[in-house]
Amino acid sequence: MSKGFSACIVAAGRGERAGGGVAKQWRLVADKPLLAWSLERFSAHPECQEILIAVAPGAEADARKALGPGADTVRFIEGGATRSASVRNAVAAARSPHVLIHDAARPFPPLRILDDLTAALDAADGAAPALPMSDALVRDGVQGVEPVDRTGLWRMQTPQAFRTHLLLEAFRKAGDAASFPDEVALARSQGLEVALVPGDEENFKVTWPEDFARAERRLSRKAPQAGMTVSGSGYDVHRLAPGDGVALCGVFIPCSLRLIGHSDADAGLHAITDALLGAAGLGDIGEHFPPTDTRWRGADSSMFLQHALEIAAAAGATPVHCDVTLICEQPKIGPHKSAMKTRVANLLKLAPHRVNIKATTTEKLGFTGRGEGLAAEAIVTVRL
Repeated sequence: MSKGFSACIVAAGRGERAGGGVAKQWRLVADKPLLAWSLERFSAHPECQEILIAVAPGAEADARKALGPGADTVRFIEGGATRSASVRNAVAAARSPHVLIHDAARPFPPLRILDDLTAALDAADGAAPALPMSDALVRDGVQGVEPVDRTGLWRMQTPQAFRTHLLLEAFRKAGDAASFPDEVALARSQGLEVALVPGDEENFKVTWPEDFARAERRLSRKAPQAGMTVSGSGYDVHRLAPGDGVALCGVFIPCSLRLIGHSDADAGLHAITDALLGAAGLGDIGEHFPPTDTRWRGADSSMFLQHALEIAAAAGATPVHCDVTLICEQPKIGPHKSAMKTRVANLLKLAPHRVNIKATTTEKLGFTGRGEGLAAEAIVTVRL
């Protein structure tokens, strides 16, 4: 199925809560209108066939002036009195088989999310990025503060992706007067199947005045070339000894061996962590988790990778691909490659097709050939 899509950006609101005396989508962040940052992200995606921006009636001239030369790359659509009306008008004008609906106030949608959304449309009517609830929830009830069970609750983000004809049909069935908080709510009201893909904390919505400061800080860390990709390499070695199993790429393999190391000695995850840190320009795993620190004795190496992901995100680096080579005579990697791929993809928040696991031997040569140890190499590519 073609992955070509139309990007529909909703920019018809007034955005008064953000302050500044101007609609937030046109307020400057690092010398550009807020909307221009997400416009750049969509323009950089190879499957984006067109960009439509829904603006308030009579606001096209002002929008063109605000965006400058960037206005020549988009089509402006007259919005409606509600978000749903604006989206309906934009989707009706779309020319691609898929549409991605995005809030103008989310300036940093990772291209990884766009990849995940278009991939999800192979099997679902629609797809949306979401983040699990991590904070405790309460409501102010009659008897005072009451806890709310967060099980099964998600924080929804945009862009939200749909097959164009199905979303148009959902709007038609709902009627012109219907209004929904987002397109997932509309789709579910009409019985469409919507898949969730992993969201991203960097894909935050600018709502309050302090959010502009957060956006400015985010951009101050940004590389000069927005959307560029860089790669880092990682390499790790651990000795083998008699035991009951080894952990590699986050998967435990029962066997008559064990890996010797300060943590769980998962050479695969260590190499990936080093590669990610290298791509983001953040040193190496030994600097962040020194082997002399007793806190990490026997630790699950996924902790190291999670730490690397957090600080890479703070530096503006988002993983887009990972390639790993495991070098050993034993244990046999082949039966476990699929599980490893899934585990690494989950840890890096990547679609499985963005992760590759390979295995090779050294034809009985060297320390790996003699079965004294194993090695792992990794290359991680990030988008800045």
